[in-house]
Amino acid sequence: MKKTIVILSLIISGFAFMYPNNRPTIFLVGDSTMANQPTDDNPQRGWGQLFPGYFTDEVELQNHAMNGRSTKSFITEHRWDTVMSRLKAGDFVMIQFGHNDEKIQDSNRSAPAHTLYKENLIRFVNDVRSKGATPFLITPVMRRKFDADGKFVDQHGDYPGVVKEVAALMNVALIDLHKSSQELIEKEGVEGSRRLFLNIPANHFKNYKGKEEDDTHFTEYGASSMASLVCQAIKEQNLPMASYFKPSDFKEKMAFELPKIYQPHFKRDTFNIMKYGAVADGLTLNSAAINKAIDDCAAHGGGTVLIPKGSYVTGPIIMKSNINLYLAKDALVIFSSDFNQYPLVRSAFEGVDAARCQSPVTAEGLENIGITGKGILNGNGYYWRPLRKDKVTESEWKNHQKKYGGVLTDDKRSWYSSEKALKGYKENNIGKLIDGKTLADFESVKDFLRPNMIRIFNCKNVLIDGVTFENSPAWTTHVNFSEHITIRNLTIKNPWYGTNNDALDLDCSKNVLLENCSFDTGDDGICIKSGRDEEGRKRGVPTQDVIVRHCTVYHAHGGFVVGSEMSGGVKNMYVSNCTFIGTDIGLRFKTTRGRGGIVENIYTSDINMKDIAAEAILFDMYYMAKDPVVLEGEKREPPKVEAKPADETTPQFRNFYLRNITCNGASKGIFVRGIPEMHVQNVWIENAVLQADDGIDIQEASNINLTNVTMLSKNTNPVAYVLNSDNININNLKFKDSAELLLQVQGDRTKDIKLLNSNTAAAKQKLTANFGANDAVVSWAIAPLVIEPQKKNKKGKKG
Repeated sequence: MKKTIVILSLIISGFAFMYPNNRPTIFLVGDSTMANQPTDDNPQRGWGQLFPGYFTDEVELQNHAMNGRSTKSFITEHRWDTVMSRLKAGDFVMIQFGHNDEKIQDSNRSAPAHTLYKENLIRFVNDVRSKGATPFLITPVMRRKFDADGKFVDQHGDYPGVVKEVAALMNVALIDLHKSSQELIEKEGVEGSRRLFLNIPANHFKNYKGKEEDDTHFTEYGASSMASLVCQAIKEQNLPMASYFKPSDFKEKMAFELPKIYQPHFKRDTFNIMKYGAVADGLTLNSAAINKAIDDCAAHGGGTVLIPKGSYVTGPIIMKSNINLYLAKDALVIFSSDFNQYPLVRSAFEGVDAARCQSPVTAEGLENIGITGKGILNGNGYYWRPLRKDKVTESEWKNHQKKYGGVLTDDKRSWYSSEKALKGYKENNIGKLIDGKTLADFESVKDFLRPNMIRIFNCKNVLIDGVTFENSPAWTTHVNFSEHITIRNLTIKNPWYGTNNDALDLDCSKNVLLENCSFDTGDDGICIKSGRDEEGRKRGVPTQDVIVRHCTVYHAHGGFVVGSEMSGGVKNMYVSNCTFIGTDIGLRFKTTRGRGGIVENIYTSDINMKDIAAEAILFDMYYMAKDPVVLEGEKREPPKVEAKPADETTPQFRNFYLRNITCNGASKGIFVRGIPEMHVQNVWIENAVLQADDGIDIQEASNINLTNVTMLSKNTNPVAYVLNSDNININNLKFKDSAELLLQVQGDRTKDIKLLNSNTAAAKQKLTANFGANDAVVSWAIAPLVIEPQKKNKKGKKG
């Protein structure tokens, strides 16, 4: 018993040390837009409810905001007395009222702006200061209202101005949420801003009765967005609470600064495909039954279309708005191998408008859709995909022809599904809809124009959760010109030799969350695109604001990939806690001349890799549209290096932040290859441990920063190579003892190379410089070791 008491005392003492009694508290005081709301099957959230998620445990947050309160009723109900009884010196109080003070017909709440409302705000400020705490005034958050012309309408009258007046009068820090929330609502637009608010019909949530037009109260997406606006104001004004912000996985960003993604919800009605004549025998064609269930569900306001356990053969499934296609556990949907089920339609391929066979699952121009559950969608891709003989064994090659028929190329080295498919290959006809061509013009090569398995085009508010997509004819999941996409717990499985079998392509899309997914495929794993060449530049729609976390990619050409079709631009990618095992390349950024477009602001953290066939980290502006790994007997000429004038067709790579990376086995650790007229620019690689055959290769690059990199390469002649690059900073590089050559520099445009805090004596030879470079372009130094001071706890003691 005594032993137990001692242990409990130690635990309590530990918590007391971690969270001392005198840690500051942030008090939130306001109305329903700030208040905590019930979370059990209820969509409403107050921004103060999401606010604590953006702070560390070094500060306590108490949300005293309450639905329906004004400054007057908050005082008369003694809620302010409760705050004051808990307030201590060093605390903070954030005050936001106005919505209910405006209600002049309600004597319990009405507080006219220039009299009682102003007096109450002054009282709040004085009371807080009397306790040695710090007040902060927040202007009322906006309601959503647009006039018939789409112009925003402010409904708060004089109240925001009075808050500003009191703040100036009493020298109180002001957070102008009135202004910033209006800017956000206007940015989201008339329709897009509905996501911020509770515009939710009945029967979507058990504990929410529904209201078609609630433009005051927030969804979780809206509440988190408003909370982030408050945090942004705190940061910009460098207010004291800023020191307690929770960091994100990325050194340069706080948690509140990451993109926000809206997740759709669906009506609580279920439509079982069995009631529409579906037959789960793995033989009967169920296209009519499945699509009839979807149509009927949509006609009744949406809901869930249930595919129960069993095996279902079907042709294309056409999604509708407000539909969640739910595949129960042990449900297997097999898309028919009959090519006649997939007519030519207007679609896209590799960033250009093109005729393609209709996708097995098509969603175009929709809102609020889902594909969820534990079931499997099988695309029957073996019937569609070409196959190279050198990708499989002799017996596999023969068995494939026997089972799937098809035809061979003249050299007997490649298999195609039909004469139409072979004709398309010979003509290199990808179905581009240009020069007045129509779908009928491509019937002779129809089978070559393989469909992407899941096509999501021009859609908003998409959820994919829990399902498995496998054996796709071409790209597996193509999300194009869409926004607010949540993909979680998705498994994708394709043969390692599958042609054009990208697992996921995010293309000209924004606000995407990808988490807890597992991909094993024949082409790129997680791939970011934005259109190709002139057509992509003309559209100018970037892929942006994407979060990727806790994902695993097994075989693929690349684990996380940007390009090569990136002509519309790519920006604001946040990739963390991912694992790549057996991919050809780990982090792969590829483009080529002619693309144009800018790839920028790419953040990765905590990436672990094993058995990477080529480069662990690759930046390549000479992409050749070939497999990353050279096959046995294949000969490839290196790209011809020549400077060309920079113009709109010149691609740009800049502002990459890669941290906390490991790779256990690769052909090369780091390969950076720009072009003479446009270097790869501004790359930070920090805290990396890479084991590879070859080390570091930097060509045509500027401002490349390697800090705390351990490069254990089998070939150490050299460990690091630099060609025609400038402002290369290598700090604390670790490498194999007795390396043959630490650094080789070449090229008459190489300059400003710094190697700091590295044990150069561990190499047999420190430097060679030739072919236009000389020793003077490299500087060596042992900089003073910077030791961060120990943090002091709240009692002033070092801990």
